[in-house]
Amino acid sequence: MTTLPRKSAARISRRSALKAGATLAAAGAAGGKGFAGAAAADVHRFDSQPAVDRASRTLIKGGTIVSMDAKVGDLAKGDILIEGTKISAIAPQIDAAGAQVIDAGNCIVVPGLVDCHRHSWEGQLRRINPNSPTLADYMNATHLSFAKAYRPQDHYVGNYLTALGCIDAGVTCVIDNSHNSRSAAHSDAAIEALFDSGIRAVHASGPPGAGEWDHQWPADLARLQKQYFSSADQLVTLRMFSGPDRANWEFARKLGLRITTEFQGPKMAELLDPLAAAKLVGPDNTFNHCGALPERTWKIFVDSGANIDVCPRSDAQYALGEGVCALQHAWDHGIKPGLSVDNETSYSTDMFMEMRTAFYLQRAVAQNRRFSGDPNPPKPLMVRDVLHCATVAGAHCAGLDARIGSLTPGKEADLLIIRADDINLYPSNNAIGTVVQAAERSNIDTVMIGGRVRKYQGKVVGLDMARLKAMVEESLGHLFTAVGYKPDVFAELLPKLS
Repeated sequence: MTTLPRKSAARISRRSALKAGATLAAAGAAGGKGFAGAAAADVHRFDSQPAVDRASRTLIKGGTIVSMDAKVGDLAKGDILIEGTKISAIAPQIDAAGAQVIDAGNCIVVPGLVDCHRHSWEGQLRRINPNSPTLADYMNATHLSFAKAYRPQDHYVGNYLTALGCIDAGVTCVIDNSHNSRSAAHSDAAIEALFDSGIRAVHASGPPGAGEWDHQWPADLARLQKQYFSSADQLVTLRMFSGPDRANWEFARKLGLRITTEFQGPKMAELLDPLAAAKLVGPDNTFNHCGALPERTWKIFVDSGANIDVCPRSDAQYALGEGVCALQHAWDHGIKPGLSVDNETSYSTDMFMEMRTAFYLQRAVAQNRRFSGDPNPPKPLMVRDVLHCATVAGAHCAGLDARIGSLTPGKEADLLIIRADDINLYPSNNAIGTVVQAAERSNIDTVMIGGRVRKYQGKVVGLDMARLKAMVEESLGHLFTAVGYKPDVFAELLPKLS
């Protein structure tokens, strides 16, 4: 059963303050709204589910099951029984008297998607710079400008918006790379937003990239661990976000925390060499991007069992490294990497698009090498390979592969139910092909995280959109004013900010 930390008075006060500015707008906009017709009660039947009772039973009935577990296999039509937070059985037919039934007929059931690397605090800056051509341009839109003006409540809003967007898009677990922890209060707000959203998350706490801050990090990680993460059996967990720094890594390991690192190019490779020589690289490390690296670094990854996360859209968007994500490099070395969105300041919160981009880039690279005369070009990846990256490999990067990533009895019930009879998916002649090559967030009927339904009949459970909009708009108003930005919804590039 998921255990949340006791709410402190300060935590309640902060949330009250965050929501106060939205109350009037929410009351006017939300009053009287609802789903008309006889189906209204069913649409809302999960709205009042505050937590998962260990004794509760849910039967997902009659779906096409893609388990991503070789021992379980795939079922053209089958049932999944969930007891409490966990999957207890998968079979062609299950009789479970008294269980709450979710009809999955004409649907495909898959494990929840795992986003291995998202700067969640940037949520309210979505698509502020869609043409951003370089990493420096991204920095202008984030660390060098708006980031310096973030208040704790802006961290809350960004993380909360990102987390709800993830749930809506079928991302049941996100590694939150929080590289703007300007104070202890900023970290608290970011973590509390993840708890409040209902998502499964790994909060990777890291320091800001620019501007004034309290320099409470990394020491504050010890407080965060004690205050919020006293239980290992909860949806949100903690790790460190840090570059290759021996002191930081040793401190993280003293606390028993895993480590996520942004990692790209030969200069970063040089920084890793002495840490590898000191046996300080291991399976508790996750490295993002990993483009333009020498062969010796890939040997370090293989020998140490480190985790790799590649960024299909981000590397191309910001001209990082070779411009093509490191998926093929990882695959060539026997590593099946996770996938990640990275951020939303230029593009969408869409792991389906990430899978498709990875699929086509890998095939393009393979064909280009074949066309250029390579006698041993890479074999093309298959759709199952890419789905593996977005589920099983992602769970491994999160350090949660024993709990999530596949539909396996004994694992937590993190899953998606995708309507295969929607007009854009029907007829579904290949289940995995439909998921990887064609599905989108609008096709997701149900999202379950740790046995709790978080999206049902295409709607995020309990979402007060009017209140969320009011919170986001207040945050944007503050940030835009603080840096002197005048919004231009048709801008080709963001102006230089400070």
